Amino acid sequence: MNEEQLKNLVQQIIEKMSSDNNQKPAAGGSCNNFSGAACSTVISDEEVPDIMSYDYTKHLDIPNAANPEEYLRIKAKTDARLGVGRCGPRYTTMSYLRVLADHAGAMDAVLNDVPDDFILENGLFSVSTVCKSKYEYMTRPDLGRLFTKEAEATIKSKCKMNPDVQVIVGDGLSSTAVEANIKDLLPSLEQGFKVEGLNAGVPFFVKYARVPAMDAISAMIKPKVTIILLGERPGLATYASLSAYITYDGYVGIPEANRTVVSNIHKNGTNAVEAGAHIAGVVKKMIQQKASGTGLQL
Repeated sequence: MNEEQLKNLVQQIIEKMSSDNNQKPAAGGSCNNFSGAACSTVISDEEVPDIMSYDYTKHLDIPNAANPEEYLRIKAKTDARLGVGRCGPRYTTMSYLRVLADHAGAMDAVLNDVPDDFILENGLFSVSTVCKSKYEYMTRPDLGRLFTKEAEATIKSKCKMNPDVQVIVGDGLSSTAVEANIKDLLPSLEQGFKVEGLNAGVPFFVKYARVPAMDAISAMIKPKVTIILLGERPGLATYASLSAYITYDGYVGIPEANRTVVSNIHKNGTNAVEAGAHIAGVVKKMIQQKASGTGLQL
């Protein structure tokens, strides 16, 4: 749902509420917006509140709650949709519109591509798996782990061979997560590797990447540790969550149990800078123990 559609929906709901209450406002009158503040009956671009700018974790959506302070204390600690309010059998306007807006954000995260400018601005070169379109990527997960001969040649020509650690950025199922976190996460990782005394390879971006794409890359350039930073499948609570999948001595067909995952990297989870420092420490332990996944002792 775009901004214009959302605006029209708000207009329709307000008109319906006024009609139901037989309180159709006169020109220049007022009504209630999401936060309870007065708004004009004539909706313009300047007057429509941005529902996504409202901090939902601080919104008390249950009238006459027995213990509103405790409700807000719990809600402030999670993006989960707790205590959704209702009016009769229906959601409240605030809850309903927020679900629609979050759903639109999740769809955008899946269907949009990471912009080329963003990739260049972060010092990454780009290759693609054999998937030729977003549709093929969505319907053929097996192709998101394979590379053409040309892509393999590009990777081998631009990357260091046998580094201690190789970082890959993949779009995965959320381009929003990549754009929201990589700008802070990559510098944090680079600094963390320096502190740990690790020789890092040349990071690059893989379009239409599934997690096992990292195994094919491990087989090409033989790093001790391979990391793929990947946008996770978006939900309605957050669509900007990134995960780091990490393997020691990766190879095609490696068991999933051999992957270590640092997940929930986003502004309301583990922030990108802290995640970078933590991942660098994990990589150091992997090299010391020559293990990852369930074989790693953290």
